[in-house]
Amino acid sequence: QVRLVESGGGLVQAGGSLRLACVASGRSFTTSPMGWFRQAPWKEREVVAGISWNSGRTNYADSVKGRFTISRDNAKNTVYLQMNNLKPEDTAVYYCVADSSPSSLVPTSTSGYDYWGQGTQVTVSS
Repeated sequence: QVRLVESGGGLVQAGGSLRLACVASGRSFTTSPMGWFRQAPWKEREVVAGISWNSGRTNYADSVKGRFTISRDNAKNTVYLQMNNLKPEDTAVYYCVADSSPSSLVPTSTSGYDYWGQGTQVTVSS
């Protein structure tokens, strides 16, 4: 059974930092893109960041560029999201995603990923 398990969420004040981690089990994603999405209350799920299998390509939502950094450790089957200078509008449930197919591309839509974690709550207070 394939599982993506996120950790690192929590409550932080505006301007603070958090580091999310997502550990994959059940299969290897070393040749597939991985990423993060988020969903705030009463809003659609949106892409936050994605990373190619070899970390050669990354993409970010405009709203997080310069503040968030995505990285991965294929030896640990883990993807990370370092979030700095957090803002109240970053408050959301953050989901780890992974694609089942080997690819050098990095999808930016929900349909581009086959596996989803359960999510971790990030709350930023003003």
